[in-house]
Amino acid sequence: MIDSRPPRTYMHLHMKLKKLQLEEERLATVERDNRILLEKMSTIMRTTGRVENRNDYDSKSLNHEKRRRELLRVSKENSTMIKRIRNRKADTNREKWERNWSQNMNYANNISKYDADWYERPKPNSSQSATARQDSSRHNEKGSQVIDEKPKSAKKEEQQE
Repeated sequence: MIDSRPPRTYMHLHMKLKKLQLEEERLATVERDNRILLEKMSTIMRTTGRVENRNDYDSKSLNHEKRRRELLRVSKENSTMIKRIRNRKADTNREKWERNWSQNMNYANNISKYDADWYERPKPNSSQSATARQDSSRHNEKGSQVIDEKPKSAKKEEQQE
């Protein structure tokens, strides 16, 4: 009988123990470095640290004088412009504008279908609304609606009396 089985495999050939050992050493080194950095950071946070980085000199701008002159020039221009605006007479006459507005409101009231205060009047409640509808929609004997022939100004005079 012929042995047709594959040859035996040896575990030490497949495990690659040296590679695993090098990987563990690398991870141990990284862990140690991280721990050292963490200790240094906590020391710096607790204390001021060993390096002092405070600037003992005042920073000086090279164009400070030019900026100051430009600011003075702009301020002067602004003040002269304000004086010119304040001394200018208004183009619109307020009194004339108010007279025109009141005259236009009178025109609008004269040609409007409803009085200016129609929305301020109290609404009739349900019992009054039935009688108000009967009064407002009067019909003649043929069934056509009778329209009130009184002008609006006459109605206003009646309300004032």
